Amino acid sequence: MGDTLYQITGRHRAEPLPERKPSWLKVRAPGGPNYLRLKQMMRELDLHTVCEEAHCPNVGECWEHGTATFMILGDVCTRNCAYCAVAHGRPPKYDIEEPSRVAEAIGEMNLRHAVITSVDRDDLPDFGAYIFAETIRQIKQRLPNCSVEVLVPDFQGNEDSIRAVLEAGPDIYNHNTETVPRLYKRCRPGGRYERVMQIFRTAKRIAPHIPTKTGIILGMSETLEEVELVMRDLRAVDVDILTLGQYLRPSESHIPIDRYVTPDEFRHLRDVGMAMGFKHVESGPLVRSSYHAWEQVQAAELQGAGSRV
Repeated sequence: MGDTLYQITGRHRAEPLPERKPSWLKVRAPGGPNYLRLKQMMRELDLHTVCEEAHCPNVGECWEHGTATFMILGDVCTRNCAYCAVAHGRPPKYDIEEPSRVAEAIGEMNLRHAVITSVDRDDLPDFGAYIFAETIRQIKQRLPNCSVEVLVPDFQGNEDSIRAVLEAGPDIYNHNTETVPRLYKRCRPGGRYERVMQIFRTAKRIAPHIPTKTGIILGMSETLEEVELVMRDLRAVDVDILTLGQYLRPSESHIPIDRYVTPDEFRHLRDVGMAMGFKHVESGPLVRSSYHAWEQVQAAELQGAGSRV
């Protein structure tokens, strides 16, 4: 019975979830002076962050350290992934002045490493690639010593869109895998696992010198064996950096948590990933794609890797 349940759901034991979150998932509520200052600045510049929109548990820590992940192209996504807290629906027309405001905010924050992400914009002919590219260019022009990481949607696999972003010269090209192939239809119905692998093949063919990165969230009924198989697939397409973190249910309307993955299991997956050849693996219950992003660049010895294709 236990083995069968594990194979089907990914749980190591046929037990219900504890009533309270494990101690390793408890974080302080945000509210420090730097957090409040940045929150006010985001509102004044009419900018969005994935830190807020996706209910990231690390928002207090990151904002107190003066780092944030900017979410461009609005705060309404054209897709409806079952694990994601970002609103979905019909987005408004994008703001052509947004890239300059993002660069202004990054300048005020005096960042050494900036992370730029977005909602999916399947409603746009280029899926939002131009605004990504222009944001990179604006940051590089205004802050030449600031490295830029982009966490892009899949652009429906469109090579012209991928190329447009890479030609702008990001220092890291990031696209999240999110989960294992078996769960894509349930958790990420607008995405395709095979498309993700092709995106990384395309990125490395266009710009082999730009590091690639991806993230997986655990606790949605995958097995650790499935996760390791995905990690092997990612290494086969030469992904450089991997993040692994715990899924936390944003609301009752999202898919339930299957189980809480333990810190020991995350440490095990980190060791497995490093043995596979990833340049860096950030693995832990509270890890998100851009968590400790600057430290990841340093650990992987990738500083200054991005340049024009």
